[in-house]
Amino acid sequence: MPTRTYRNRKRILVTGGAGFLGSHLCERLLRDGGEVLCVDNFFTGSRENVEHLLQNQRFELIRHDVTFPLYVEVDEIYNLACPASPIHYQHDPVQTTKTSVHGAINMLGLAKRVRAKILQASTSEVYGDPQVHPQAEEYWGHVNPIGLRSCYDEGKRCAETLFFDYYRQHSLRIKVARIFNTYGPRMHPDDGRVVSNFIVQALSHQPITIYGKGTQTRSFCYVDDLTDALVRLMDTADDFVGPVNIGNPRAFTILELAQKITQLTGSRSQLVFRPLPSDDPVQRQPDISLAKKKLGWQPCIELDQGLERTIDYFRQRTPEAA
Repeated sequence: MPTRTYRNRKRILVTGGAGFLGSHLCERLLRDGGEVLCVDNFFTGSRENVEHLLQNQRFELIRHDVTFPLYVEVDEIYNLACPASPIHYQHDPVQTTKTSVHGAINMLGLAKRVRAKILQASTSEVYGDPQVHPQAEEYWGHVNPIGLRSCYDEGKRCAETLFFDYYRQHSLRIKVARIFNTYGPRMHPDDGRVVSNFIVQALSHQPITIYGKGTQTRSFCYVDDLTDALVRLMDTADDFVGPVNIGNPRAFTILELAQKITQLTGSRSQLVFRPLPSDDPVQRQPDISLAKKKLGWQPCIELDQGLERTIDYFRQRTPEAA
């Protein structure tokens, strides 16, 4: 099916486009020559994240909540809208579920109406606290459906269900990416995620808070690697829909991460230990064999390099940083 383009440019909708991931994706799509329509309700996103793009004539910003229908004409849709950190998605868990489920329904309806290709930004949280390690796409997960994190975990699982039902029932062109821990500039300083928490605490020489014993493992993918994978996934042939894991397969313990950040910032912070939150996964590591095979992709930015860039970003915004 030919794309509906103007002067050979795709018109691309990015929901959640003023957020951490979304703003980087908007930048990448503009660099690639696309016309980008950024939609955000600014619950966790920020106009500041995309302010530098407003002078670009191929960029448009709309304040809108995806739980309500949106009527625009586009060729591709990246559905990234949803708070992604526990502090934010647990603030209003009902709204979080509605954002994942109603948002998916509205964006799928839009894609069906305008015959657009649509990508869902799903999450490694669909695997819950995994009993299989590392996690491959064939693993169905180990998720608590009634826990504090369920609004996000189950909301994203339901969104995947909707995407595949639209694919089977309406032959919609879909792509589903399961995103693992991602970090980089423009992370929200108060989002409760481990990388931003540790960096902010280290730069202000406050105690670095580690939950549990710090032996739980995570893999950290730099945001530029992540956006490259999303674009590659969108550009694959229509017969490949996913889901596909996107993340860095190299795992680190939380304690190792804290030590790295302390060293890179030259911080005087001490480590303090607190009880592990409910349903917090003990290990999280992607099997990216499918991404390597189908996307020709694997992350190339090492953790130390990515952390240095992220620390520089936060250092400019942390008055207490010495």
